[in-house]
Amino acid sequence: MTAVLGVPERTACRVLGQHRSTQRKRRRMADDEAALTQAVVELAKQYGRYGYRRITALLHAKGWGCNHKRVERIWRAEGLKVPARQPKRGRLWLNDGSCVRLRPERPNHVWAYDFVEDRTRDGRKFRMLNVVDEFTRECLAIRVARKLGSADVIDVLADLFIMRGTPGHIRSDNGPEFAAKAVKGWITGVRASTAYIEPGSPWGKRLRGKLQRQAAR
Repeated sequence: MTAVLGVPERTACRVLGQHRSTQRKRRRMADDEAALTQAVVELAKQYGRYGYRRITALLHAKGWGCNHKRVERIWRAEGLKVPARQPKRGRLWLNDGSCVRLRPERPNHVWAYDFVEDRTRDGRKFRMLNVVDEFTRECLAIRVARKLGSADVIDVLADLFIMRGTPGHIRSDNGPEFAAKAVKGWITGVRASTAYIEPGSPWGKRLRGKLQRQAAR
């Protein structure tokens, strides 16, 4: 460094406030540094979701006597890092039990519908049947009544089919109104496909939240 700057080492150390012995000290590498580095890299490739602390535990299990600070130094020197976790995407389960990911590609490709419940001031419950186009995020219909069943589902969808045509897929949960044989048979009869959501799926919670927001507008 001093040779590049063209100043004596003593002057450079005095200006920087650094002791000359520190400047001249050479880094000493452990005899097993290369072997340990290779072991860390191999474990990082084998366990892609592990960080340097868990890699240290694996090294201890293999008999290495190194601490996590040394492994972290090698980890950073080799440019290793844990990849960002990918977000989970909801999966759809069809009638035959197969699992596919269905994403809307155009208007009228995938419709989603579900019930939303609330109460009036007197405490009586009422229900809302909401239908949404997943591609345009347009709320196509809202049917409000004290009681709604499979017959109301067919009635609302029939009106929409007349006005907008038959969609490619109709997505819903596994509620009794949607899983009724009458609803499934009618949808199949008009050449549309049903796509039910597996109970407990995170996608189903997002769908219900979306429909609730649409109903509140």
